[in-house]
Amino acid sequence: MPFTVTIRPSGHQFTLDAEDTVLAAALREGYALPYGCRNGACGSCKGRLLEGTVDYGRHQSSALSEQERTDGLALFCCARARSDLTIECREVNAVKGIEIRKMPCRVQKMDQVAADVMVVRLRLPQNERLQYLAGQYLDIQMRDGQRRSFSMANAPHDDELLELHIRNYGGVFSRLVFQQMKERDILRFEGPFGTFFLHEDSQKPIVLLASGTGFAPIKAIIEHAFHIGSTRSMTLYWGGRTRTDLYLNALAEEWQRGRPGFKYVPVLSEPTPEDEWGGRTGFVHRAVMDDLPDLSEFQVYACGNPLMVEAARSDFCSASALPPDEFLSDAFTPASAPDAN
Repeated sequence: MPFTVTIRPSGHQFTLDAEDTVLAAALREGYALPYGCRNGACGSCKGRLLEGTVDYGRHQSSALSEQERTDGLALFCCARARSDLTIECREVNAVKGIEIRKMPCRVQKMDQVAADVMVVRLRLPQNERLQYLAGQYLDIQMRDGQRRSFSMANAPHDDELLELHIRNYGGVFSRLVFQQMKERDILRFEGPFGTFFLHEDSQKPIVLLASGTGFAPIKAIIEHAFHIGSTRSMTLYWGGRTRTDLYLNALAEEWQRGRPGFKYVPVLSEPTPEDEWGGRTGFVHRAVMDDLPDLSEFQVYACGNPLMVEAARSDFCSASALPPDEFLSDAFTPASAPDAN
């Protein structure tokens, strides 16, 4: 039996069957709700259930707590309707009209920029280009049907090759990349996905917050902002455990030297004596709060470890007065193995 879902405040409506998730049905019908991981881990698709009942599905408690369920919230990537629904969430108009495609690609170049990070550049078939927004991601399709998600690290204007930053977590795809993959190998992917991208309609100053390879989509957003001539001030906080985790530190330093209005703050949580580190230490999101105790007039883009992203969301919105709608995030959350992003 199909159910009807009404989106507030837009009033848009769509139908879905009991086996559909709210998010999947909305996207199929052309309504772009916010989302990230699509597996109940990141919380990007969280919205309010105003009327009706749902099966909340499998999800991580860090993304949706029991208290939030009691307060009427749900994760639309997991929730399945058990009646007609009225939901409240924002819609993302910028991604409408961007086609999700399945395409082959060739490994054009591989650069191991750290002991556990590989920068892989992919070439599309001749005369083909992938339309996407800076910050979105694609799914690499493995031969056994599994998928691994990676953000594009290059801005859309520089799309001759698609750039991925892949960390070696020791999983199936990581081992493939670091032990077997070679240039000219053929891969298949589907994308683009996600609603993490630069909101160009705002003039607020920007804080960009990254941990580890969460730098990849942040890099794309920064380079896109440079390309369009944005005059908004931007401050990048990039965190890692040791110096090698900041695997493109020289690039970020180059941006700071050459771009007025851009500032770079590297932060290490566990620097070693070999690092000879004289910079900032501790949790990267706490460095933001130390420098900017009042975020009420800022817009924040955060990407990386889900614990970092959730801590930043909670602390920024509660202690630093950041409006919740101005916290844009993409937590790197693998579905079944620690390979995603």
